[in-house]
Amino acid sequence: MRPGTDVTENDLRHLLNEWDPLGVADDVKDEYDCMLAPLLQQLRGGAGQSEIGAFLRHELEDHFGLDPVGLRPDAMAARVNSWWVSAGRADGTSCA
Repeated sequence: MRPGTDVTENDLRHLLNEWDPLGVADDVKDEYDCMLAPLLQQLRGGAGQSEIGAFLRHELEDHFGLDPVGLRPDAMAARVNSWWVSAGRADGTSCA
């Protein structure tokens, strides 16, 4: 496991739980963990906001069976991308 992975995963889990498209994060803290590894892989691979948004739309529709329109996956993608860049992870130099 890469150094800082636990912190990075926890930070991303927190963002996903705040978004909470199913409305269950208060009761099920790991509901969106299925998206952690794929999102981190995409981010580490240099995926931008549009790719992250496409992934989130796909997950909402195909995995969770939700209509993504009102759930604003593009806004969440922007938030994830901003978090990734502001935490210094985008250049691969920081994992804390």
